[in-house]
Amino acid sequence: MTVSRFVVQLHDATTLHFDLRIRIGDVLRSWAVPKGPSLDPSVRRLAVPVEDHSLAAGDYEGIRAGQTRGTGAVIIWDEGDAEIIRDEPGHLSVLLHGSKLTGGFALTRTGERRWILVKTRDAHARPGSDIVAEQPASVRSGRTWEDLTNE
Repeated sequence: MTVSRFVVQLHDATTLHFDLRIRIGDVLRSWAVPKGPSLDPSVRRLAVPVEDHSLAAGDYEGIRAGQTRGTGAVIIWDEGDAEIIRDEPGHLSVLLHGSKLTGGFALTRTGERRWILVKTRDAHARPGSDIVAEQPASVRSGRTWEDLTNE
């Protein structure tokens, strides 16, 4: 088992989405999760792989402007340690130790540019919950993406 780092950034770009980033080696392997992660194991979330990001990208919170892509407000919605349980082509299993996301999560490829993110059934699962609506603010600053936009 490899201990690493993860971050989930809420990004108000062309569409509002969550970026799940997990450190693998010297990069942050990244997926865009349009509806955000869930603590309910019965909920499957689309996760679209995007290009790897630098480690520094995982520390960014603020307004990105003047870029061709990736403009808009970004908050660090959650972050913490990640234990890589299984990493093989088409499947990644991790144990997350964040402020909002804890316990097991699995990413499974279901198509060329389509993965599914699901919470495993464990002591940290919360059937029927909506962590995204319940806790919309940054774990670092306490601000929401709307707060950044309106400053």
